[in-house]
Amino acid sequence: MKILDWYILKRYIFTFLMMLLLFIPIGITVNLAEKIGKILDNDVPFNEVALFYLNFTVYFANLLFPLFLFLSVIWFTSKLANNTEIVAFLSSGVSFSRFLRPYIYGATLTALFALVMGMYLAPKASEGYNEFNYKYFKRGKSPVDTKNLYRQINDKDFIYVSSYNSEKKTGYDFTLEHYDGNKIVTKINASRIEYIPKDTIYRLYNYVKRHVGVLEDSLEIKKRKDTLFSFNTDDLTPEIYAAEVKSYPELVEFIRKEEARGSSNIGRYKLVLYRKWSLPVSIFILTIIAVAVSSIKRRGGMGVNLALGITIAMVFVFFDKIFGVMAQQSDFPPIIAVWFPNFVFSILAVYLLRKAKR
Repeated sequence: MKILDWYILKRYIFTFLMMLLLFIPIGITVNLAEKIGKILDNDVPFNEVALFYLNFTVYFANLLFPLFLFLSVIWFTSKLANNTEIVAFLSSGVSFSRFLRPYIYGATLTALFALVMGMYLAPKASEGYNEFNYKYFKRGKSPVDTKNLYRQINDKDFIYVSSYNSEKKTGYDFTLEHYDGNKIVTKINASRIEYIPKDTIYRLYNYVKRHVGVLEDSLEIKKRKDTLFSFNTDDLTPEIYAAEVKSYPELVEFIRKEEARGSSNIGRYKLVLYRKWSLPVSIFILTIIAVAVSSIKRRGGMGVNLALGITIAMVFVFFDKIFGVMAQQSDFPPIIAVWFPNFVFSILAVYLLRKAKR
């Protein structure tokens, strides 16, 4: 690497770190000002608050990583352009593609860091962040889906409960159907099912078990029935944020199991999975756009470049959020929802880069 590469690479990393150090304390201050009343009302210990804001820092740094980087690249590249340093570089015989190389080095380093953080560090921070939120800020709200739960336990068993209380480990209007191929063999109904942790058994009330025969069915009816099942109540009702708190290998296995169980949240889970790969790619795309936009010295100075950059960033976030919601709440493919904004902005990056070269 030559002097030019080191010069730009150091500015790339230093400005990005300064951007994080500038905005994260602002984010913490705003959040603390909003939540301080609930923290005091709940007598939250200081160590828990400190740990929460540590998790908060990692959680939101991971969430806004590409945008912080995008703005930092626009900032320092605009300064280079205003100081006519870019003109000096290009006038010395350095091509624009060669000038772009240290930016790609910087994007590679930050993308690798973002990949590791997204796969292993951010899930742990997300777990602490969400647990604290539901414990102190969202009291009375459940982090699990508790209505009309229908799950496939294995290849042959399906269960349904109309509602579930995770604290009492109790479900209502319970049904379990056992199949042999496409034919139902047994069906269990109960008005209520309770998990007894002490004995690791399930207790069913108003129990009815129907054995489906060739010519006629047989019934087993009991007021109360204690039995064992192969499923776990926590597995049947994963938290809404379950995918966010798992490392990449855990998430892949979790999605495999949830698909086998017929979970209705597969779109949400796959969205989290695909974003772990799309975020590092977006770093390269946004870096190229930022250089193309800010490497030109404009009459309005840095302000024009920053305004243009912020507009592009807002459009990127808009695309990402809209398609994310579509994937979560409809049959829209999560992989398209995640990669479509990158695809659109990669076309924009190529266009702006060619324009900047001219």
